[in-house]
Amino acid sequence: MSPTLTWYDYIIFAGMLVLSTTIGIYFGCFGTKQSTIREYLMGSKNMKVVPIAVSVAVSHISGTLLLGTVADVYRYGASIWLYVVSYTIMGFLAVYVYLPVFFNIQVSNIYEYLEKRFDKKTRKLGFVFYVLSEIFTFPVHAYTPSLTFATATGIDVNVVATVLCLVCVFYTSIGGLKTVVWTDFLQFGVIIACLLTVFVTGLDASAGISSVWNTAVDGQRLHVFNFTVDPTARDSFWGYAIGSTATAITLTIVHQTGAQKFLTLPTYKDCKQSVIYTAFSMCLVHTFSVSIGLLTYSKYKDCDPVTSKIISKHDQLFPYFVTDIGSSIPGISGLFIATIASASLSSMSSNLNALSGVLYKDLVCLFYKEKPSEKRGSNILKMIVLVVGVLCTCLVFAVDKLGEIISVTLTVCGITQGPLLGVFTLGVLFPIANHYGAFYGMVGGFTAVASVALPAKYYQLKGSIKYPTKPLSINGCAHQNLDTSNYTFSNTTL
Repeated sequence: MSPTLTWYDYIIFAGMLVLSTTIGIYFGCFGTKQSTIREYLMGSKNMKVVPIAVSVAVSHISGTLLLGTVADVYRYGASIWLYVVSYTIMGFLAVYVYLPVFFNIQVSNIYEYLEKRFDKKTRKLGFVFYVLSEIFTFPVHAYTPSLTFATATGIDVNVVATVLCLVCVFYTSIGGLKTVVWTDFLQFGVIIACLLTVFVTGLDASAGISSVWNTAVDGQRLHVFNFTVDPTARDSFWGYAIGSTATAITLTIVHQTGAQKFLTLPTYKDCKQSVIYTAFSMCLVHTFSVSIGLLTYSKYKDCDPVTSKIISKHDQLFPYFVTDIGSSIPGISGLFIATIASASLSSMSSNLNALSGVLYKDLVCLFYKEKPSEKRGSNILKMIVLVVGVLCTCLVFAVDKLGEIISVTLTVCGITQGPLLGVFTLGVLFPIANHYGAFYGMVGGFTAVASVALPAKYYQLKGSIKYPTKPLSINGCAHQNLDTSNYTFSNTTL
């Protein structure tokens, strides 16, 4: 990206942060001021269908995911679009399997279900897995937009990360769930506006949809439906239909950030409608991202920017593409940075709010002989968000020093989330299951997944496991004027 942003770019980026903060101040300092636990965590159980749906969707769309999707389509083809299949199945299972159970017991903390269904020991283990995954995930979400902005401006990445994190912690702590939901709604609008702008601009820079389509076909990027049953295949229909569905359910339904929001709706009918809109929103963003990946390939099919040394990593393709096609459009770089920041801020704020509720009920309340009053409980929740937010902000500095920690962290999160999906599914679908099977099943699942995932990740980082990319070329570079003076990219892994 251009190392010098225009004042349009700064206004767009700053405007998103200011509006997010203003929403937090509105809900935290006016009206009821989030003075009860029920209001702070559950929005007083009178939230609306569409805002909740959008909030759940955008809280699971990180900046890393947006950048990674475009790069993945460019290198490996559009098979990743099959995530829409997993989102569809996720919606069906949420409506007919998981959420009816959670909605009937009416808890603000879904790990209470594990105690009601099994025992306290199972709940405590689920609590530990959840907290570990959230604390490790937060700095990863914060790092990607910080690096993007730092690269474009030359400001130190740690300074940017600190500012972003503190803004997020501030509006989340004072405004509670209502602030999280409405800032997510705002940030979703920013994301859609950017993706639509980039898509239209990229299409205009190409020779039209038919040309992009034919180029993708010739470059083997549209080999989407691979029905192989080979478990070592990188992309297959069954991998997305089964594996990605499990991931989608884990991160959206049997996860505190998602389930808590759905349970803020007054009726189960509202809950079902919200799930449908959530799945649609996730499919929409994902389809846009995949389409931009195909546009990027069409643009650079004859001159791969990484092979030609214009950029250092394929994760940088999306910002490079935006700058390349939108160099004459004022504010497009700022809109892009605001989008990456919005995607990450929504994830961070949702995680903080949900984590505060779990820590309050499963940890803090253990130190009180009598249940704290509603007002005191609300203040404790706000303090938890502040403390955890500051701690996670400090962890961002570790991410900057250890580039590949991002990949390892996401693997660790997968290891902890898998057993949680297993134990919730066991409880919901198998009435005969008891607390022994639940607890030791979680321990066994964690051990089994870790024994496979950690060595695999180690060999991937060492370069022993590689997946072949689709054809890439630099044959057309000799016919292009490669002026790279306007582009500066960090070598740090996004």
